[in-house]
Amino acid sequence: PAGTARRGARAPRRAATVRASAGDRADPVSGPDVQVIADSSAKPGVPMSVSRRRALAVSAAAAAAAFLDASSRPALAEFQTSNEYMPSLEGKDYGKSKYVYPDFVQLPDGLQYKTMKEGTGAEMTSGKKAVIDWDGYTLGYYGRPFEARNKSKGGAFTGDDKEFVRFTADDPKIIPAFREAVLGMRAGEIRRVIVPGGSELSYPQGRKWKTMGPQPSNFSGERALGFVLENEGMIDKTLLFDIELIRVDDK
Repeated sequence: PAGTARRGARAPRRAATVRASAGDRADPVSGPDVQVIADSSAKPGVPMSVSRRRALAVSAAAAAAAFLDASSRPALAEFQTSNEYMPSLEGKDYGKSKYVYPDFVQLPDGLQYKTMKEGTGAEMTSGKKAVIDWDGYTLGYYGRPFEARNKSKGGAFTGDDKEFVRFTADDPKIIPAFREAVLGMRAGEIRRVIVPGGSELSYPQGRKWKTMGPQPSNFSGERALGFVLENEGMIDKTLLFDIELIRVDDK
């Protein structure tokens, strides 16, 4: 029928109709059988490529305006923490107060000591060898013990009697605080010594502390002392020792 033929002839033209908008990225299609229906945002009579360029220009302008608005606001600070070692802080007290105990004798290099028990035996001098027993505590960090004198005192400090420590006043394998503290002591005397954290009187920094004595005699004490000395944070490394001079030997 004639109506069916006319509908069939219009079908290809409808199929070839292209709906385009200013944001369409397809290439413009041209031809006698193609009808371009522009979006309402495009002006009549203006080619589609021009409308696309204008739309891209408007988008770029909006993005630039958003960037300028964001850059005008104060940026929020982002804080990050790390345990990175900073050499510039080495030897500093991090603003902490240095404790001075009024009943202790304070030496010019910062060492403080107090006689807890008087001795009556031979005096320790630079030409002699000291035989000592000792206690150790992390005074600046919860006062945890890392060594017990003579026999065990419960907890992790169990087992046989430990070996006494022997050294001279110029022994480079012993920390300076011990070499200085025993001078002038008499056999039988007990002297309490406070060593400032981070000073040259104490153990070396980091894992090097194991290179100098005296060393804890068991694993628990080694772990307690190592935690403080190897910690790179702002932790107080002040140590307290009780040194008992057992006897004085010749070199």
